[in-house]
Order: sequence, then structure tokens, then C-alpha cells
Amino acid sequence: MAFEIERKYLIEYPDINLLEKYADSKSEIAQTYLKTDDGFTSRVRKRTTDGVTKYIFTEKKRITDVKCIENEREIGVEEYEEILKLADPERRTVEKMRYCIPYKDRVVEVDIYPFWSDRAIAEVEMEDENETVSLPDFIKVICDVTAEKAYKNYSIAKEIPNDC
Repeated sequence: MAFEIERKYLIEYPDINLLEKYADSKSEIAQTYLKTDDGFTSRVRKRTTDGVTKYIFTEKKRITDVKCIENEREIGVEEYEEILKLADPERRTVEKMRYCIPYKDRVVEVDIYPFWSDRAIAEVEMEDENETVSLPDFIKVICDVTAEKAYKNYSIAKEIPNDC
């Protein structure tokens, strides 16, 4: 059992040239949520970075707004395709481009979604819930959405939020 502790921010649509300049990786991500009834959120993710595709199965259970239990494992393409058959029919696959930017001993993950042209999401994983988070100057925060369920990808898969 592992914990994920992160803060999530709604940000102004960033300058893609700056993301390209500072990111140490750029990935195309497609994540599909599964039907579950055990208190966990389950998903499969297809992530392509530099032409290499990995498939990941993840289960999460929220503990607080900032912290969750996370179990994750890499799977093969055949298992991925089988698991896709268990997709939650009420949610669509969430597609996004993720830029991973090293910054002050952390990695800022900026997710660009195809349905927004004026905003994006920035996430920072932390080691402690009380840790102070800082972002590069070129990332303009609209608001902290860590506690906003509407901005969890699980919710975005059902309905795209309109405002903060």
C-alpha cells in the first residue's frame, strides 16, 4: 500500500513553448475509469512518452482532500484491452498531454486537456500534507482545486467543470 499526497491547481493556459523548454518529459495519456463498488476508484491508463507506450492499472481510495491510498502496477497491452471491457459506461476516457517539469526538488505535472483552450491543471506530489508548494513563475494559478471533486479526473470523465 502506497500513499499519494498531492496538490492540484487550476491554471491559466500555459505557454506551450515554455512547457516544452522546461519539461523533462511529455506524455500522451488516455485514462479510462472502471465500474467499482468497493470504495476504490479504479482506472487503466495508456501513457506514451517518446514513442514508448506503457499501460498502468491503478486503484485509489481518498483519505483526505490531499492524501489517498494508491496501488499501481504496470500491465501488458492484452490485460489493458481486457480491463477496458470493464469501463464505466457513465464516464468517457480522459485524454490529456502531460508535461513533467522538475522544480525545487519536486515535479510539477501540467495537464493540457483538449476541451479547454483557456486553462489547464498543474499537480505537485508531496511527501507531507503540510508541505508548502511553489510553482514556476510562468505557471499562473487561477485557484487551488485540491479539495474540489469536480477537478478530479474521475469527475472530469463524467462532466467537464466550467469554473473554480
